[in-house]
Amino acid sequence: MTTLKSTNYKGLLRRQGKVRDVYDLGDRLVLIASDRISAFDWVIPTPIPGKGELLTQLSLFWFHYLGQEDQILETDPVRMGTPFAEDAESLRGRTMMVRKTNVIPFECVVRGYLAGSGWQEYQDQGSVGFITVPTSLKHASELPKILFTPATKAESGHDENIPFERMADAIGSPLAETLRCRSIELYQRAKDHARSRGLILADTKFEFGKIGDEILL
Repeated sequence: MTTLKSTNYKGLLRRQGKVRDVYDLGDRLVLIASDRISAFDWVIPTPIPGKGELLTQLSLFWFHYLGQEDQILETDPVRMGTPFAEDAESLRGRTMMVRKTNVIPFECVVRGYLAGSGWQEYQDQGSVGFITVPTSLKHASELPKILFTPATKAESGHDENIPFERMADAIGSPLAETLRCRSIELYQRAKDHARSRGLILADTKFEFGKIGDEILL
């Protein structure tokens, strides 16, 4: 199994995220999932072979299962043209060509269980995502209801958890409410599917963009 730590195709506009290399082709983007590891917004120096392929296949599964695949144009590097076709062997399984959107600069975090940073906030403040929850909960308890706890989408450094009201002030209440409802609905469907397979989907994060009035996951 090969390891892909990064890519750099000369002549193409590239943005390197914590895990993905993103190439801008005008109205399209090519997303390449590397084998870099990001934990708590830090990139760990040692990659895991095949991680990018697994990450991409998981993403594709959920896009298709949730019926959110309209933005995916191609997954075979051979059909993406130069220079991706020439590197098809190393890019296959970890690369997607998608429609380019105007990114909505917030991470739509949805929580069904008391874990991760939500557990830390609960211990410190008795809340999760600035939302007060019962005081009797334990670590990894299922929350009484699904919570929408947005965060800023930082270009560099750490994302910041924020109250829903701050998100609404920034992008407008109608759009913020649409994203909250859609995120909770998608998480509920994914959570139910995971549970039917004996798994717990404790929380997840969605990111959205717009093309005109169309909102895409």
